Amino acid sequence: MAGHSKFANIKHKKQRNDAAKGKIFTKLGREIAVAVKEGGADPNTNSRLRDVIAKAKSYNMPNDTIERSIKKAAGDDNAVNYETVTYEGYGPSGTAIIVNALTDNKNRTAANVRNAFTKGGGNVGTTGCVSFMFDRKGQIIIDKEECDIKGDDMMLIALDAGAEDFIEEEDSFEIITDPDVFSEVRENLEQQGIPMAQAEVTMIPQTWVELTDEQDIKNMNKILDLLDEDDDVQEVYHNWDE
Repeated sequence: MAGHSKFANIKHKKQRNDAAKGKIFTKLGREIAVAVKEGGADPNTNSRLRDVIAKAKSYNMPNDTIERSIKKAAGDDNAVNYETVTYEGYGPSGTAIIVNALTDNKNRTAANVRNAFTKGGGNVGTTGCVSFMFDRKGQIIIDKEECDIKGDDMMLIALDAGAEDFIEEEDSFEIITDPDVFSEVRENLEQQGIPMAQAEVTMIPQTWVELTDEQDIKNMNKILDLLDEDDDVQEVYHNWDE
């Protein structure tokens, strides 16, 4: 089945993030806190919390750190209330960028996000200006080095679990689901002992933009690096074919 796997970029992103694990764990801690506040501290009855835990494990967040974050969120009545905000805009050569953030100060976050775009020669747009160019999907990436199941067998497992698409690349399998059944599919694979390099609901571009100008590439990296460094920013989606 046709697709556009970003496994190499995922590995690159993780390696870059490994150098700043504390920052990543802080961001994941915020996601856990929001999930606990919305649905309670029991992952058995809180599917969003289950998904965040799976995401945290894919970033090698230790189990005791995850448990501490859940207990802290459940027991702290004075915990900071984070608000979800989304920004959309354009990078070099019309590349589309979506930024999801969890913040306790929308003015600070908006200023920081705008600054990141401006320094990279881009600009923040209005709500909806680029999101129509993406599809919200559940995405599960499996590293072939960590899994000894053959492609045809993995495809059958994924489709039987409820996946809507399966892409085999040289170094990975990519499983795409409707976001509403993502948790079910992920848990099915987890129960079968299938290791997942990444498992989350994400925004997948419908088309990709290739940057050839060196300055455009530098500017795009500048935007992404500045957004990565911002503690409020949780996820950045873009359609740059790196």
